[in-house]
Amino acid sequence: MRILLVEDDTALADGIARALRAENFAVDVAANGEDGAHLGDTGLYDAAVLDLGLPVKPGITVLKEWRAAGRAHPVLILTARDGWSDKVEGFRAGADDYLTKPFRVEELVMRLRALVRRAAGHAASIVSCGPVSFDAQTGQFELDGLPLRLTALEWRVLSALMLRRDVVIDRLDLMERVYEGDADPDSNSLEVIIGRLRKKIGRDLIETVRGRGYRLTDMPQ
Repeated sequence: MRILLVEDDTALADGIARALRAENFAVDVAANGEDGAHLGDTGLYDAAVLDLGLPVKPGITVLKEWRAAGRAHPVLILTARDGWSDKVEGFRAGADDYLTKPFRVEELVMRLRALVRRAAGHAASIVSCGPVSFDAQTGQFELDGLPLRLTALEWRVLSALMLRRDVVIDRLDLMERVYEGDADPDSNSLEVIIGRLRKKIGRDLIETVRGRGYRLTDMPQ
């Protein structure tokens, strides 16, 4: 899961980014509305956290531009503005959720997970594929009912595949969901991660669709 965080308070942005990365999210940070608008318009994100009071370009303008351009990623507005009119304006502009400052980071994480899960089309929090189950609300994986230990990169790949099970995910799209914007991964790094996951959950669950990407499925290949 890759998150875009647009927040001009450096200390707050750093704290949120650390907390999200500790939960295995990949995070890109923008400190003003113009940079945030560009990243959200050109990158592939599972969700965005957007402040309203941004320098250069207001957050509400950023949100309207994303929606006008057809960018459908869920957006959680994070702001000190708690007036009803501000909330109405945010939702009318295309926001999916609204959280006012001060807040608990744990609540932000849970709200983001819910947004990503629902955007992927899952009403229930538990998603399963064969012996693997994923609690999209807590971020925990299990294999045959036992906790499955994964690295952060393995978690990002498997969660992306799990939330879109039976759907072929383009290789480049999958890499965008796994790595942060300033990362410079080796061209074979995704294959290495897929190989490690196959050793942990079984080779038959992750299908390589040649020329396209990967698919998680429990149907016979």
